[in-house]
Amino acid sequence: MEEPEQDIEEKLAVRIHNSKENDFIEIELHRQELSYQNLLQVSCCELGIHPEQVDKLRKLPNTLLRRKDKDIQRLQNFQEIELLVKSGNSEWTQHTASPLTERPCYNSEAAKMTY
Repeated sequence: MEEPEQDIEEKLAVRIHNSKENDFIEIELHRQELSYQNLLQVSCCELGIHPEQVDKLRKLPNTLLRRKDKDIQRLQNFQEIELLVKSGNSEWTQHTASPLTERPCYNSEAAKMTY
């Protein structure tokens, strides 16, 4: 039996760009609650930062998400999202900046996949 559309959850993988912590965390949002503001709020809550610290959201490997709910509603299950923290954002960027030698922040094999 199929779930009603309003009960469908989207699972997204989120992390902070250029953080010492390179791993993603998974968040779930009901399809009907999938908006820019909700995605930002839930992601920030899970990652322990304030929404005001986030400058942009990026869908990996290279697409900036506009602050439009329509863009967010097109996200697929297990899409990888990075939160780009505002530069000069005090302690957060100083303590979490990654060295330049770190490996790329996306799965190059996944980037080659076609749908």
